[in-house]
Amino acid sequence: MATGHWMLDTFGGTQIAQHWVQVAGHRMHSLKAGTGPELILLHGLLGTASTWGPTIPDLAQESTIYAVDALGIGESERVPGLDATVEAQAGRMIEFMDRSGVSCADFLATSHGGAVALTLAAKYPDRVKNLLLHAPANPYSRLADPLINFYLSGLGTWFAHRIPTLPESMQSLALGRMYGDPTHLQDGSLARYIGSLRVPGTIDYVLSMLKSWVDDMAKLGSALQHVRQFPALLLWGDRDRAVSLESAQNLRRCFDQVEFELLPGAGHLPYEECPEVLTRIVNSYLVRMREREAGPQLVRGKARSG
Repeated sequence: MATGHWMLDTFGGTQIAQHWVQVAGHRMHSLKAGTGPELILLHGLLGTASTWGPTIPDLAQESTIYAVDALGIGESERVPGLDATVEAQAGRMIEFMDRSGVSCADFLATSHGGAVALTLAAKYPDRVKNLLLHAPANPYSRLADPLINFYLSGLGTWFAHRIPTLPESMQSLALGRMYGDPTHLQDGSLARYIGSLRVPGTIDYVLSMLKSWVDDMAKLGSALQHVRQFPALLLWGDRDRAVSLESAQNLRRCFDQVEFELLPGAGHLPYEECPEVLTRIVNSYLVRMREREAGPQLVRGKARSG
């Protein structure tokens, strides 16, 4: 059963519900707002539901938003030994949808969350309408490999557990690298990431995702043959340093119906760097897709009434 209470969000005065459900016997958290068809937002490797905050008021004008915290991060429960593979996370998202009364949804997903959305679409095609993917982790990009290999080493694991206690200047430097222009780091952004990482168990969960990264990308490579039928929108910052822009060309060929939008000057965090641009593109796409989906139904309805 879903539970929640209403709060007044600081982004534009939009009412946003704290929404919890039981998934795999543990509390999974999301932010819920808006009315209309459901749009599920999936965050990246270190992200949380709150990192979507600047986009939620505008997105909620066209959709019922569920910005979800994966189990193990954000406001969701930490679960020692949790299976952190992409396939397991996709399965938990299906349970989240079941518990939330969502039979089918559009997905807006970024980075690692994009890999989860793609896997979910491949395994559970009847639960997905449209895929809106910002720089999704994919088997065609190798940009992150050196960093992943470092964090899987003994020194890297030791360092990872100390990230939450590093001086704020060092933390800001690392986060700023994800921006197209590091000087545009938004107020409050660092606190959202570090606050989550300081909860005991979060670093272990992130490291467990990295341990399965190679296998996850190999399995995703096979799964991509099963997503061709989905309408897709791919978004990419032209200064992305985490997932290569070049990999987008290979990913585009995995869909029969695909649109591509380049975000000039943006890095890997457009929901913080240019939320107005991102939401305008997303809402425009969703409106067009939903009108297309509704069109034949309206025509059939008129024919019957005649």
